[in-house]
Amino acid sequence: MLTNGFVLGAAESAAHSFNGGDIVFQLLMFIILLALLKKYAWGPLMGVMKQREEHIANEIEAAEKSRAEANKLLEEQRSLLKEARSEAQGLIENAKKQAEAQREEIISLARAEAERIKEAAKLEIEQQKEKAVAAIREQVASLSVLIASKVIEKELSAEDQEKLINEFIQEAGEGR
Repeated sequence: MLTNGFVLGAAESAAHSFNGGDIVFQLLMFIILLALLKKYAWGPLMGVMKQREEHIANEIEAAEKSRAEANKLLEEQRSLLKEARSEAQGLIENAKKQAEAQREEIISLARAEAERIKEAAKLEIEQQKEKAVAAIREQVASLSVLIASKVIEKELSAEDQEKLINEFIQEAGEGR
């Protein structure tokens, strides 16, 4: 037990005593560990963080450029749409004017055609009238010949002439 006691006693005294060499050694090892961490872990980690920061900044910048370009394209599209609406309105107005002109032309042609038909009808009426007058003249001529032949057969008095004229008029009226 003495042996055990001695080992225990030495461990107790070592635990309570201040060992400056161990502290310096541990401090030196800690500094070396920090230097190694700085060189092999902290430096690359900071490099990765710097790259990540630059990447994010580039992505933000690209997003801003894309947004600006999208706004520009939107404005262009709005302007093109406005222009297209204006052009469509112009085409509609032009079509209305053309339709009005065609309507006027059709009306003018219809009036001209109606006038031509009217003139043709007047001409035909005139021709029919002339035919009727010619037929009446023939009847008058034949009646005149008939009257002349009756007059030749007998000498007429004023009453007889009046009577023949009335008969002639009556026959001419029936001939129509």
